[in-house]
Amino acid sequence: MDHNDDESPLYLFDCSFVEKMGLKIGEESQNHYWIPACFGEDLFDVFKEQRPDRRWLIIGPERSGSSFHKDPNATSAWNAVIRGSKYWIMFPTGPSYPNPPGVYVSEDQSEVTSPLSITEWLLGFHAEARKTKGCKEGVCRAGEVLHVPSGWWHLVVNLEPSIAITQNFVPRAHLANALAFMRDKPEQVSGFGNDVKNPYALFVAKLGEKHPDLLTEGMAEMERLKAGKKRKWDDLVKAEGDESFGFGFGGGDEEDVP
Repeated sequence: MDHNDDESPLYLFDCSFVEKMGLKIGEESQNHYWIPACFGEDLFDVFKEQRPDRRWLIIGPERSGSSFHKDPNATSAWNAVIRGSKYWIMFPTGPSYPNPPGVYVSEDQSEVTSPLSITEWLLGFHAEARKTKGCKEGVCRAGEVLHVPSGWWHLVVNLEPSIAITQNFVPRAHLANALAFMRDKPEQVSGFGNDVKNPYALFVAKLGEKHPDLLTEGMAEMERLKAGKKRKWDDLVKAEGDESFGFGFGGGDEEDVP
């Protein structure tokens, strides 16, 4: 890992590291690490042993990393650097925010096309990206933790040989996002075992058992967001009581979902 000259080095993800290494998680002194309390509860915990893959040990040499993507199942994430340092560049998602420069997304957002390597993107689009609306960038070093909100585009590159732990979760603030993703894009839901045939139905059932009030709130918020998107589309394609038609971009009343 310390002597690698590849342009796009291998980047290793292990979702079973806790079990393989016999690690204990929790704030007790004898445990190996704990989940930062500031991120609150993880509503995917209701799945128990049926929950999708959620945590990874990530190891890579200098120049390794991940090209632009959003985290799976509309989850949020935290990333804790144990060794080394990582450069992050991130963009929020919303009707008034463009996709990152050089990133092209299919209509249903199931396919993402970008330059072949992180190096190519940095050489061709980095300067433009830093001037793009919503851009956030920074370096995380050993001992620091970064939060990736649900739906945010992000690219990560290791500035030196690095080791990190990351975990995806569903906080209360983004429950509606997760519900909508699982209901409306079942073909894009990932990480579940073969025994889970309908992740959305299972999530609704288990959440209703443990947090019925939260489920009610989340379902109502999901419908409100859907209605809001439909209203914006209707406003674009028709002008009530007026034969004229027009549309604009970047209006101040648009609702963005970070």
